[in-house]
Amino acid sequence: MPGFWFSRKKLLAEPKLLGRWGERRCERFLRRKGLKTVLRNFSCKLGEIDLVMSSTDNGLVFVEVKTRTDEKFSNAESSITLAKQTKLIRTAKYFIQTRNIENIPLRFDVAVVILGEKGKPQIRHYENAFVP
Repeated sequence: MPGFWFSRKKLLAEPKLLGRWGERRCERFLRRKGLKTVLRNFSCKLGEIDLVMSSTDNGLVFVEVKTRTDEKFSNAESSITLAKQTKLIRTAKYFIQTRNIENIPLRFDVAVVILGEKGKPQIRHYENAFVP
């Protein structure tokens, strides 16, 4: 299948590989929507942010990407709990403070990538999924 770096079988068998694949797929999707990549996989003692993008209004967009093989048991959006949101917000604040960023628009998006057993993967993007 075009666009796959690895076979679907390998992605289904290796969760970490699936997660990285989903993040890259999502990044390309968001770039087609006009966002620009600032940083991938920002990590610090407080947590990790999958993608940091800049929006068309020169704001920062912190993106949490959830990649799943399917949604037989629950939808991927349900994994973005209040605790997860709080952790993302703290990590984003740390990112902003350590880079002396001031007075720019910020938002938190969620993107869901579903591989599925066959066919094209699905991507759902939620702008302003939650607000600090």
